[in-house]
Amino acid sequence: MALSAPPEVQARLLELADYDRGLARAKSTQGALPETLHITSLTAAVEELKARRHDAFVELEGIRAELARAESDVAMVEKRIATDKERLEHTASAKDAQGLEHELQSLVGRRSDLEDIELAIMERLDEAQATESQIAGDLATAEEALAQARSEEQARSAELAAGTARLTTARADLVASLPADLVALYERQRERYGQGASHLRAGISSASGVALTESDIQAVRQAPADEVLLCPDSNAILIRTAESGL
Repeated sequence: MALSAPPEVQARLLELADYDRGLARAKSTQGALPETLHITSLTAAVEELKARRHDAFVELEGIRAELARAESDVAMVEKRIATDKERLEHTASAKDAQGLEHELQSLVGRRSDLEDIELAIMERLDEAQATESQIAGDLATAEEALAQARSEEQARSAELAAGTARLTTARADLVASLPADLVALYERQRERYGQGASHLRAGISSASGVALTESDIQAVRQAPADEVLLCPDSNAILIRTAESGL
């Protein structure tokens, strides 16, 4: 037995379809927020910068340790120079004095070489500190952008949740006012085919976007106004109104 419902009742399925489209859009928008707000790319950028900062910090600490060793080497040589000078001042042996003078010359040369090494390490340290500082600044900027994006996501999610709640309540109220068998058919067709109701406007089914054939239009014309019809293309319930062009 064909399902029937007054035309004005059937037409309310278009409202139900609007609610369902609105709920689907809200769900899709919610799911796309991480990409829409660039949260995914910002998170990746933050993680990359954290890794780069870690590597820069490790390199910086290594250079600092190298500089500390170089400074220690210079200090040891200077201490040895001071000791030899003192010994030279107090020695009475010409042979010892000659040996000390020769050793002092070697130590001064060694100190000069070590100071050159120390200077080179200090230059590398300056470069490493500048690099680490630059990365730290970039990281702070990226983290701030990510925090703002996440804050925006929370705000939009709250708005979407509120809108979804309103739509869900309105939908439930509408469903409660409609015949159960009509709603059951709508839900079944929507689950199977993606849309539960299609507005026939100027001979075109809104669900499929396809114009009905002349034979299909003729069949629709001949059907009783309260008979529930299905769109031959989308299988959604076909809603006939004054705009249908019949």
